Amino acid sequence: MASNLKPTAESKPRPGEDDMVIDLSKMSADKRSAMEVAEGAREAKPTLPGFAQQLFMGTFDTNMIAEFPHQSAEEQKIGDVLCKKVGDYLEANLDAEEVDASRTIPGEVIDELFKMGVFAMKVPKEYGGLGLSQVNYNRVMMRIASYCASTAVLISAHQSIGVPQPLKLFGTEAQKKAFFPRFSQHSISAFALTEPSVGSDPSKMMTTATLTPDGKHYLINGEKLWCTNGPIADLLVVMAKTAPKMVNGRERTQITALIVEGKTPGITVAHRCDFMGIRAIQNGLMYFKDVKVPAENVLWGEGKGLKLALTTLNTGRLTLPAACTGAAKQCLSFCRRWGNDRVQWGLPIGAHEQGRHKLAFIASTTLAMEAVTWLTSHWANRSDQDIRIEAAMAKLFCSEMGWKIVDMTMQMRGGRGYEKASSLKARGEEPFPVERMMRDMRINMIIEGTSEIMKLFLAREAMDPHLNLASDVLKVHNPIGVKMKAGMKLATFYSGWYVKQWVNSSLWSAHNEMGSLAGHYQYIHACSHRLARTIFHYMGLYRDKLERKQILLGRLMDIGTELFAMAATCSYAHSLVKRGQDKNVLSLADMFCRDATRRIEGHFKEMATNDDHLMNQVGKAVLNGDMRWMEDGVQWIGKNA
Repeated sequence: MASNLKPTAESKPRPGEDDMVIDLSKMSADKRSAMEVAEGAREAKPTLPGFAQQLFMGTFDTNMIAEFPHQSAEEQKIGDVLCKKVGDYLEANLDAEEVDASRTIPGEVIDELFKMGVFAMKVPKEYGGLGLSQVNYNRVMMRIASYCASTAVLISAHQSIGVPQPLKLFGTEAQKKAFFPRFSQHSISAFALTEPSVGSDPSKMMTTATLTPDGKHYLINGEKLWCTNGPIADLLVVMAKTAPKMVNGRERTQITALIVEGKTPGITVAHRCDFMGIRAIQNGLMYFKDVKVPAENVLWGEGKGLKLALTTLNTGRLTLPAACTGAAKQCLSFCRRWGNDRVQWGLPIGAHEQGRHKLAFIASTTLAMEAVTWLTSHWANRSDQDIRIEAAMAKLFCSEMGWKIVDMTMQMRGGRGYEKASSLKARGEEPFPVERMMRDMRINMIIEGTSEIMKLFLAREAMDPHLNLASDVLKVHNPIGVKMKAGMKLATFYSGWYVKQWVNSSLWSAHNEMGSLAGHYQYIHACSHRLARTIFHYMGLYRDKLERKQILLGRLMDIGTELFAMAATCSYAHSLVKRGQDKNVLSLADMFCRDATRRIEGHFKEMATNDDHLMNQVGKAVLNGDMRWMEDGVQWIGKNA
């Protein structure tokens, strides 16, 4: 992510930079290459701007959430039936503790889930699948994740980011006919992007796909790490570098997605990885040696692989909020029951103020997670709305809050939280698997984009309208006349826009339609303008150095994420009351919004009063080895440095 808002008049234009909004002229060759790949992969926006994108620009579009979307009775029934069927089967036939201990999901369970159509939930009906909506798919995933995270990841990795999702979005009719029916039979898929030396920077990808002289096949060579389902996959989406292309006189890296048969000669599973949590997942290091793939197995086209991956992840990320919410609901159930049953100092622990604090936080935050999950899931079913920001926010918010909830649940359960469920069961106590859930939950802040990467992604998207407005000014090779004209246009826009960030309808809008939650809507409305002008101020202050202010950007993105969660929660709670839900839901929404408001105000305060400069100095000194003496007194593990 980068902003680079500062044009450099003395810089010479570089070939191939005329299509880039961001100024690349002062970047190193490596960084410029990485930025070209990343920027080139950014998808075009759908017709309607996203709700959160508008928040960052100072617009609180209440019309988009005036009527919180809910399922029709028919649609809900479909989800109800499958959720109950899957849940009842797993409870009767799958010991999640044994799955964790043995690192194995029984084959007969997988077979039965295939028979139920669980591995083809997102496959369109015309190709033999269930054709579920994103909402019903996430309802099923929430149910499975609340019971056994390893089983949930097996299904999610196969369906949310594996072959079915990109095939649905980008596959040709011939590809769909060839591969979709297999997911109703017994084919499991995987997604292979990460490499041992490549994390979030795809420009460093080493795996190659070389077209054979006859043009009929590609030969894949390289290695992929942390490929979930890879060791058992029948089909994989493999990302690889194909021959570079000249774009505007400059050679550009091409990353291409190919559908690869898992049993193709040349594929070797070198190692199955073992993790702290989700221990039964099949995840490994895989080698590809002259793996022959038909040319017709290219998905979408040469050079579109990274864009395909990012687009797939926008929707694929929505499974994770559903899974986190399922775990949070389970934690709420554990804490409610334990809070009533466990008596200390003459009162149930839930009746003590510390217990009530935990219960209030868990319940209110779980409501917010549910609101964010269902709102983004409903929006994902639309093709005309940009949800890339909302999907990233949902992933960031639910994974971070899910971890806080399971940690709080562990504390409330005390020693019984730290004890394995199998041990609790063996001595006759309720086998609440808090220990396993904590290990399983931690990965959610890492997979499908770490929290840090999510914030940088959000920052790039939040600043996109500003960058697009300033694009003709930023392009260093533009003639001075073009820049002057663009500068006048820019000045005209910002002279009006900036004033509105101070004087606007938030000063008199009461939002009475929200009843007891109106005050929170007023806060969101006013704070969206405050956030927009704060972003603008820091863009002007730091200009091309803003990309390096990752802590600052993180605070701004946390504010935007909290505002989105507040808006979703208020709308959700208000809609539930209208549908007959007990008005206690308004208390939960009120509780969450009050907590979120305090967090937001804390972030704003830290924008002005912080120790970022000292933090950077200390961090640099540690990295340079200046404080290596702090490591004395321990027995070093690993290589001495």
